[in-house]
Amino acid sequence: MKRLEQILSIILSLMIVFFILSSAILLLLHPIFLPLEYHSPNFPDDPYGFTLEDRLRWSKLSVEYLINESDPSFLGNLKFPDNAPLFNERELSHMTDVKRLVQAVILVWCVVTIILALSLVRSWRIHELPEWGKALSLGGWLTGGLVLAIFFAIMVSFNALFTGFHEIFFKGDTWLFAYSDTLIRLFPMRFWQDAFIAVGAISLTLSFLAVFISRKLTNAE
Repeated sequence: MKRLEQILSIILSLMIVFFILSSAILLLLHPIFLPLEYHSPNFPDDPYGFTLEDRLRWSKLSVEYLINESDPSFLGNLKFPDNAPLFNERELSHMTDVKRLVQAVILVWCVVTIILALSLVRSWRIHELPEWGKALSLGGWLTGGLVLAIFFAIMVSFNALFTGFHEIFFKGDTWLFAYSDTLIRLFPMRFWQDAFIAVGAISLTLSFLAVFISRKLTNAE
């Protein structure tokens, strides 16, 4: 029985790691992130002519597509002033893959959140908050260690990290585009580097908060 409890505690800690990281990622889908990023110091201009207003308009619709229930025509019907499609078929295919990934993360995040909430309530009812606090503490420390490793990878070679991420979650080279493609013009490498750093910073903050709360729970009677 004690062995089973240890296994369940580890699973709970890993779920906390997922909860923290996915929460940070989902926060970047909030509309406020795009204007903050595009207005950040030295953010590169689009060499092919997108203005700031263009980027804000099209990027907002791109992110909206990831979280709504629309089919690819939501993006496929978008046009340039000369009536040319905003996104080519390769870009639309990739955005469909990204949408599946994002919505899968949202679904699992909801399930994990419910499980964590129920387990916390159960621990409170049977007077085992200290045990829940230990799992929370481990989850917080594991998240912090993972984030620090990601920060180190960013400093060593963000391109390698970015490539590795896409090779894990996407097939082949479907995520590679020409510099003149809309996705690259809206979301250049600087955008993704800042996004990784933002996710890391948010996750690190949440992990510190988790460790702080865990101490309160561990000392609870």
